Amino acid sequence: MPEMTHCSQRSAKKPLHALNFQWETALKKKDEAGSFGPQPLSPPSPTRHPLEVAYSGGYRFLLNEPNKCQERNPFLVLLVITRPQDVARRHAIRQTWGNESSVPGISIVRLFLTGVHPGFVLPLQRLLEEESSIYRDIFQQDFLDTYNNLTLKTLMGMEWISKFCPNISYVMKADTDIFLNVGYMISQLLQPHLPPKKDYMTGYIYRNTKPLRDKAYKWYVPREVYPNDTYPPYCGGPGYVLSGDLPSKIYQVAQTIKVINMEDSFMGICLYELGISVTDSPWGLFNVYKIDYEKCRFSRLVVVHHYGPEELLQIWPDFQDQNKTCKIES
Repeated sequence: MPEMTHCSQRSAKKPLHALNFQWETALKKKDEAGSFGPQPLSPPSPTRHPLEVAYSGGYRFLLNEPNKCQERNPFLVLLVITRPQDVARRHAIRQTWGNESSVPGISIVRLFLTGVHPGFVLPLQRLLEEESSIYRDIFQQDFLDTYNNLTLKTLMGMEWISKFCPNISYVMKADTDIFLNVGYMISQLLQPHLPPKKDYMTGYIYRNTKPLRDKAYKWYVPREVYPNDTYPPYCGGPGYVLSGDLPSKIYQVAQTIKVINMEDSFMGICLYELGISVTDSPWGLFNVYKIDYEKCRFSRLVVVHHYGPEELLQIWPDFQDQNKTCKIES
């Protein structure tokens, strides 16, 4: 079913592929153009480790959709982690698993979370604002959009739910490089015919995982940032689901503890501080590695990692094909 979007005459004049091209062109020219316009927050204190995330709950919304949950009371909010320049990824998600009309009878809201591009060239911000005005599904705060600030994006999502959508039943945090089977997740895990779960978070669960202390790794975490030898159990970052009562609890506890640069591990730390355990899901529903597409196999999965926009658009028509039926396993 096609999704209704808030299109305007402006969108008709400037198709999304043109916006994507302009993003790429502007990124290439940012060094020549220089940085101008509103600047991000001041640099970290010299007494703080460079990988220690600065968080106080005081970041400012540059783009927001505060009325999303006033227009309707959604059962599920999809919080999708994205970068400002990821136009093609957002467009592919809107057409595939992020389509708000994808599950009949279930109210779904899709939102993309982003920070400020490190170059923060004004034309880039204007293009993001134009995309936001067309689709009304982007929100942004004034922290730098870097890998080490991924935790801030998720906390922004927790803050947004707490302030603007507190009565939500469930939240799905998702990266842009996944395949997500929303319908199967809803029917198998969330079960709308039952009362919403409480203190619930599930996904691909890591246990007894040790911080990587080698600077050569992308996921390096020094002892100055996280001194413990292991993380509490946590759900893998590509995609996990949590009950609607948890965002406000996580948002509050995050302001009382040190925030680390590993987003998914930090969510586990927050749960540990709250005295809440992650919940096991049936094995194999959440996959942090890539699986070759096959309709019947994917119909019984929730998350598969490492699917880019081209692949999503390629496999989605087949995945949606109602004429291809799969045997029901006993």
